[in-house]
Amino acid sequence: MILQRLESLPVGNFHYKLLLLTGLGWLFDSMDTGLIAFVLPVLAKEWALTPAQVGWIGSIGLIGMALGAVLAGTLADRIGRKRVFSLTVLLYSLSTGMCALSWSYESLLVFRFLVGFGLGGELPVAATLMSEYAPAHLRGRFIVLLESFWGVGWLVAACISYLLIPAFGWQIAFVIGTLPALYVFLIRLHMPESIRYLLTKNRIKEAQDVILMLERKLGVESKPFTGEVDMSKLSSQGTETKPKFTALWSAPFRTRTAMLWLAWFGIVFSYYGIFMWLPSIVYAQGFAVVKTFEYVLIMTLAQLPGYYAAAWLVDVIGRKYTLSLFLLLSGVCSFFFGNAETSTALLAWGSAMSFFNLGAWGVIYTYTPEQYPTAIRALGSGWAAGFGRIGGMLAPMLVGVMLGNAFGMNTIFLMFASVFVIISAVVILLGKESKKKTLEELEVALES
Repeated sequence: MILQRLESLPVGNFHYKLLLLTGLGWLFDSMDTGLIAFVLPVLAKEWALTPAQVGWIGSIGLIGMALGAVLAGTLADRIGRKRVFSLTVLLYSLSTGMCALSWSYESLLVFRFLVGFGLGGELPVAATLMSEYAPAHLRGRFIVLLESFWGVGWLVAACISYLLIPAFGWQIAFVIGTLPALYVFLIRLHMPESIRYLLTKNRIKEAQDVILMLERKLGVESKPFTGEVDMSKLSSQGTETKPKFTALWSAPFRTRTAMLWLAWFGIVFSYYGIFMWLPSIVYAQGFAVVKTFEYVLIMTLAQLPGYYAAAWLVDVIGRKYTLSLFLLLSGVCSFFFGNAETSTALLAWGSAMSFFNLGAWGVIYTYTPEQYPTAIRALGSGWAAGFGRIGGMLAPMLVGVMLGNAFGMNTIFLMFASVFVIISAVVILLGKESKKKTLEELEVALES
């Protein structure tokens, strides 16, 4: 009865407010990632860093993200989505501010690790929370729109870098990065705990209170709950599956876990290898720092229509086919970007690469939580994202080593194009479609 009433709620202000609250967390995460990418060319020159050292600044954050994703996903299935979301936002905000106080290369590495830990923990938890509130027929669209805040965050980072870094130095970027700490108070005031999480913990009264509150806010005729709650209506899997790592590799989940881990590894490897170095790569082509920021800003703008196209397609042709298509086209565009010989070609292929790459990100954040039941949803999402961060750790360092050994752009981007094509094939071969089904219907399907 509780979940039936949740699913029957009309889409209204609550859903859009939740999208905005979780989306702001996404925006701030992205802003931080974008800031370090734009700071690196300036910092490398000021501190006389080698390409390998620059690569480590990018990779150390990914190490933190991997550990943060795994730990936060585990905790979110034990102590709640809302609490973990708040703690991770606070951690990465304060750590970003500490980066502005860095007095050496080593101290910056420590602070970047802490930033990554908080950032990596927030993303899968936010996606899990949003997926557990969005109605089945629009869940894919809501999660991709949530991910679109990442593109807005990059735009904010690009604007900060373009307008402020040349005038005030790289430290100003990190000072601004502390602002999300204030956002935690909004989370505490306006974001309810996941009803599905409350039910798995037998906190029935709290779940009922949330439903009654939502019905009042959305103008739905509300009736008091009577009688006992049949927990089997939640899910035959939901109350039996414990939030343990081994559950992810049990018979119902083995294939989808392997598919998700490979897809996450490939998309994170390629994204951070390309975009963490993108300003530096454009700068190395002979453009001034200001011109570099302009070019990367244009490429970043292309991310937004990529998200919106993916948001439409996930509920039309499905998650599996949209993800595979966008990954494949990301590979094609990255190959031609690496072989661009003019500024026009660089901008055109870079923009197309951003369009498809970030659209794919939106889909994978939609797709991942749908592959697991409520009791291990955040755990499964966290481990998939965490394993993917291993690719993110390796890629910035690898690009730094390749540049240091005089590898050309065409060779580096051929590598990324190959990875995109491989994971596109993995999704097609191993993925299961999940569009327009309630989370409980997907859980039942796991048993069949």
